[in-house]
Amino acid sequence: MFISSFVIFLEGFLNNDSTSGSPRWLGRSLSCVCIKRKGAYERIGNNLTPIQVERLQRLKHRMEVYFDASRHEHQEALRALWSATYPDQELIGLISDQWKQMGWQGRDPSTDFRGAGFISLENLLFFAKTFNASFQKLLNKQGGKRSAWEYPFAVAGVNITFMIMQMLDLQSFAILILEGLSAAKPRTFIRTVFIQMLSEDEWAFDLLYCVAFMVMDKQWLDRNASYMEFNEVLRCTRQQLERELLLDDVMRIEDMPSYSLLSQS
Repeated sequence: MFISSFVIFLEGFLNNDSTSGSPRWLGRSLSCVCIKRKGAYERIGNNLTPIQVERLQRLKHRMEVYFDASRHEHQEALRALWSATYPDQELIGLISDQWKQMGWQGRDPSTDFRGAGFISLENLLFFAKTFNASFQKLLNKQGGKRSAWEYPFAVAGVNITFMIMQMLDLQSFAILILEGLSAAKPRTFIRTVFIQMLSEDEWAFDLLYCVAFMVMDKQWLDRNASYMEFNEVLRCTRQQLERELLLDDVMRIEDMPSYSLLSQS
């Protein structure tokens, strides 16, 4: 009952027009930030490099893949996520009550991917394999004063993927590239910064996801939040990510201050 209510609550948030585009504070401060960083990113405003176009196309393709429970590679990705999450527990099946302990709605996690698609599973798997200590800490709700009504881990992860996709709005921009408009300019400086990061690291989106999950959990703890406040926590998470991406000395995801929240050990 709680997780179902939580999902309905999140869907209301994700369908809210106020979550798309840039937050109000960004418009007031963007001009001075652009001036300071113009030299570092002016080449993106003119033409994209071949590697930027290639990686945008690849990321766009990832974002467009729906989760398909009948596809072998998708089934294997789910099994890999289970193994990375619970290495000492054997998975009974792809449809099993075991999945509920990870924070899925029910016995079949494939029903929870919704608009975020297969990339949200890839993000969770990347997080589990790359920063397993941090992944396990969030999964098991370790550290800090936890709420009696905690967010369901896996479902929250899917919605974090969708939030980042909204924040960057790369799909519509990549469509212009695929149509041959290689000189198309990013409409937001956030997107411009991320495209540069993507040219430096093909896994920039996945790394940003890991940082976002850690920021979300920290916001949750700082606010002593419960599931009814997840709407506001997710908004604040997005704003925190945008602030950090616009810092002068942030050229890679690893340069973001909140990257330090992650632990690989």
